[in-house]
Amino acid sequence: MAQKIPTTVVTGFLGAGKTTLIRHMLQNAQGKRIALIINEFGDLGVDGDILKGCGDETCTEDDIMELSNGCICCTVADDFIPTIKSLLERKNKPDHIVIETSGLALPQPLIRAFNWPEISTKVTVDGVITVIDGKAVTEGRFAHNVEAVDSQRKLDENLDHETPLSELYEDQISCADMIIINKSDLLTDQEASNLTTNLKNSSRDGVQVVKSTNGALPIDILLGKQIAAENDMKSRHEIHHHHEHDENGDHIHHQHDHDDFESFVFNCGEIDDAKSFISKISETINKHDILRLKGFIAVKNKPMRMTVQAVGPRIDTYFDQPFGSDLRLTKFVVIGQSGLDQMAIKKALSE
Repeated sequence: MAQKIPTTVVTGFLGAGKTTLIRHMLQNAQGKRIALIINEFGDLGVDGDILKGCGDETCTEDDIMELSNGCICCTVADDFIPTIKSLLERKNKPDHIVIETSGLALPQPLIRAFNWPEISTKVTVDGVITVIDGKAVTEGRFAHNVEAVDSQRKLDENLDHETPLSELYEDQISCADMIIINKSDLLTDQEASNLTTNLKNSSRDGVQVVKSTNGALPIDILLGKQIAAENDMKSRHEIHHHHEHDENGDHIHHQHDHDDFESFVFNCGEIDDAKSFISKISETINKHDILRLKGFIAVKNKPMRMTVQAVGPRIDTYFDQPFGSDLRLTKFVVIGQSGLDQMAIKKALSE
């Protein structure tokens, strides 16, 4: 059976920074062919124009598709499914699909649609990313411009115009696999710390919370989670049953690189007990808030190398190929936010 194409769903209120995040993602795609589906009802295609002008060879106009007939979670059968099918029928299929929902779209109905028979064997939800405006949420407003969000909601007759934004916000948080606190440069250290703690306490176990300025995050942090969210709908409960719409207004600031993240390589020799070592990896990830860990384990008396992929607390392992003439080493790349205690992590994994 052909491998399913991974799909990342990006949600968040108008002005949170979704478009800027995706633009940065496309510009740093590392050779991945990314197809983008934008749901920007009522926004005159502004986000699409911004992303089509990203200036990267992986960001062609043919790879950017716009849905403008209303909130994507209300038009799954009419718009979303045909769009996905058209991508799958292409000769040069994408390596990854990214869906930018409108600022008022609930992710749950969209994720549930990945179980439709026409597409269920061909695509999977790699992960759900919720982008929030850190300053607005800290001030209890949920969106930078509440009036603009309400005006946007009134443009779509399919949407509930009465549900408080706070409940829409809770729906997006409850479905997220990663929450990005955007515009974190506008927060004090204490505000950022308090917001991070609150988000971790109000989200599902294992959800990652990271800070960002101008959506500048490494692509390895955003893609490749392999979560298959469509198979885990019970834990992604909806507070209510209505939806959201698009975004564009982003905080303009100095160009930001990846200084907020760091990575390092861990090496050691053969491992006697793979199961015990995986438990040690899990404990270390939880203790040091590691975002990603990936590499290989050389298990004693096993000719095959064991591949390890960890996203937050979730760890996948499998034997992929013989070492052959290669040196039998255990080797990982560890990725996290700046300030990782590399010495402590290496010591924990070496004990």
